[in-house]
Amino acid sequence: MTRLTVLSVFLAAAATFAEAPAARVAAGQGQRAAAPPPATLSSPAIAGVVAAGTRVELVSGDLRRTEGPVAMPDGSLLVSSANRITKIDSNGRVSTFVEPSGDANAVSFDAKGRLIAVERAVNDEKVGVLFPERATLVDRFDGKPFNRLNDLVVSSRGGIYFTDTAGVYYLPPDGKVAARVAQGIPNPNGVILSPDEKVLYANDKDGLYLLAYDVAADGTLSNRRNFARYQSLRVAGHKDPLLAEDNGADGMTVDSDGRVYVATNLGVEVFSPRGDHLGTIPAIWGGEQFMLRKPQNVAFAGPGKRTLFIVGSGAVFKVPTLAQGVQNRAT
Repeated sequence: MTRLTVLSVFLAAAATFAEAPAARVAAGQGQRAAAPPPATLSSPAIAGVVAAGTRVELVSGDLRRTEGPVAMPDGSLLVSSANRITKIDSNGRVSTFVEPSGDANAVSFDAKGRLIAVERAVNDEKVGVLFPERATLVDRFDGKPFNRLNDLVVSSRGGIYFTDTAGVYYLPPDGKVAARVAQGIPNPNGVILSPDEKVLYANDKDGLYLLAYDVAADGTLSNRRNFARYQSLRVAGHKDPLLAEDNGADGMTVDSDGRVYVATNLGVEVFSPRGDHLGTIPAIWGGEQFMLRKPQNVAFAGPGKRTLFIVGSGAVFKVPTLAQGVQNRAT
């Protein structure tokens, strides 16, 4: 796919919703209004993932902030939003699960049922436990505070991989000392483990490729490689900051067959276990008179983990899938 073709696809998806009524302009910004999310989008066919014409439905569009989606054992969805963890049940009812959340970004359950979070409160950044009891797991590396924590994934054995601007870190199950297990990534963001937990994937918002590492028994990483090329792109000098900033590679998840789902500036890009681009689920709204809005993270939840939830810019979407999320792990 050429650079021009990718850009055309991106803009065409955004322009589809350009006629939606504008929301109010944020005070003091003086910029274009943020377009309210559409009631539904429609996905193209992606073999084994989603059937052609499957509706991508809006669950909620007014949460102010949406990040860190994760499934609960009963299929409900938890979402990080505005210093709280919001719960969305199978009927779409919205309630508060944890508040305050320490400005949590990414969240995940461990095998003990604890809700682990990347907390980003000013002067108190840490990886901690939000539920059932609050606890700090790690807040420093080499005696210094972290730069800007972002995402995490918890292994079935209890090890925690998490990212900040300096790379990927690992906190072993004994929780004693965090180690930096990957660095040299210009703009690290989302991380996820393969279903068998032998591979860790890491997003680079400034790069062309989704990265992959082999995972050793002690949690260390090796054999860094370019796993898949993002189809999204940035366009230098573009008038819309979304297209000019970076590729948008943010949060991600995997399904039980090892496919990787990445939230980018193009939508949710889906890659095979070999790194082939299989297709993109649309999750963009806005247009010429609106600020473009994009997905920030994804997770499987719902009955049997056969619903993909897409979050970002205060909205939550869902799309029924042919694929199934990984069972017995919070991804």
